Formats: sequence, structure tokens, C-alpha cells
Amino acid sequence: MSVLDVRGVTVALGGRPVLDDVSLTVEAGELTGLIGPNGAGKTTLLRAVLGLVRMSTGAVLVDGRPSRPGRSAIGYVPQRHEFAWDFPIAVEHAVMTGLSGRLSPFRRPGVDDWRAVGEALERVRMSDLARRPVGELSGGQRQRVLVARALALQPRVLLLDEPFTGLDLPTQELLTELFLDLAREDRAVLMTTHDLVGALDTCSRIALLNRTVIADAAPSDLLDPEPWMRTFGVGENSPLLKILKVM
Repeated sequence: MSVLDVRGVTVALGGRPVLDDVSLTVEAGELTGLIGPNGAGKTTLLRAVLGLVRMSTGAVLVDGRPSRPGRSAIGYVPQRHEFAWDFPIAVEHAVMTGLSGRLSPFRRPGVDDWRAVGEALERVRMSDLARRPVGELSGGQRQRVLVARALALQPRVLLLDEPFTGLDLPTQELLTELFLDLAREDRAVLMTTHDLVGALDTCSRIALLNRTVIADAAPSDLLDPEPWMRTFGVGENSPLLKILKVM
């Protein structure tokens, strides 16, 4: 059974169709790259999985059950600009906000919650910075905080929205190995990315998206330029296609 099962999802925003009959599954142990041009609906699809945008049609299942916003075991790493880094909060408290769906005004974080935060920070190698204000962090450190924030939930599904944007190579390598490790732990990992070379090299599957899924296969089965041309709307002489020739 698929851990994440997206079935016939259609979304319109402001009366404009953004996703059209999108179906996609991610199995336990898979790191799936979601690739497409700007405006293709990649972030909207992640938000639909999270229940943050209304679907016109379709359903999202996690472990065979309908996804419940804030309740299903889904961790989400947004793009860095979506987090308020100027808010006066320490790293460990920023990670704790990932558990807000489990807490309430009447339940303060307990021992198990803080243990989950500590384990998440350890996985991203940020334990020594737990009490540093988030506003003092570098771009790479901020990205690792967002990953830890998602991991604190101990999710079955991990959604990553452009996790490598603006990061140096050492941080990219650290996070890539972490994402692969998480997949090896029988989680389902779905990642949007513009890093085509990295995705073809590391992902177990690639889904090409432009409002709908154009192709979905292992990287070795996606070396034909035709689905890439349809996805990105480019011609056969596009520099983008040169990437496929060297893989």
C-alpha cells in the first residue's frame, strides 16, 4: 500500500485552474522528485496534500486513510521565505512550533514533545544551536531548522518545497543524505526541486508536473526528451535536454 496516495486532485485558485486531475503515489522508502516549470502547480499540490487549499475534486490518502489537516503524519518543509525569521524565538522553540497541531492552549509541551525536538535537532546537526535566536542563523542553518521542525512530528510522509534553494554545496549534501536516510526508514518523501541533475541522480522516482502529471517513472526510464519537452514547453534544442544526454 502507498503511504501517500493522491487521487484525481483538481484545484482552481481565483477561478484559474492550477491542477487538473493529478494522481500520484509515493511508496514507503521512496524519495520522489516533483519537477516542473514555475507556475506548474508544484507548491499547490503540496498544499493540497496538507489540506491548505480546497480541492475541487479528488482525495488524498495517508496510509490508506483520508488525510486530516493537522492530524495526519505529514511533515512539511516550506520555502525559507515563508517563515518569520525576524520573530524573537530560539531554535528549539521554532522547532517546537512544528508540533502545534498536537498541542493546545491548555496543553504545554511535555517531556515527549521536547524529546522529539531534541532528536530532530540532532538529526540535522543543530543541537549545539538549540538556544540561538533564529534571526542569527545563516541560510543553511535556517533550512536545517525547517527540516527539524518537520521531523519533530516523526512523520510518515515528508513534503519538501525547494529545500536546496540558495544553499551551499556542503549543506545540500548534508540534507540530501538526510532525506535519503529518511526514505530508507520507510517514510515517503516528496520533494519539489529545480535541481534536475541532483534529482535524476538521487531520487528513486521522478514525477513531471505541469498542471497534471506528464510522466512518472524511475530516472533511468525518463531519458526520452519528449515528456520533458511537454512538461517545460521547450524545443528539442533546449539546453535543458542536454542534461538528459549526460545522465
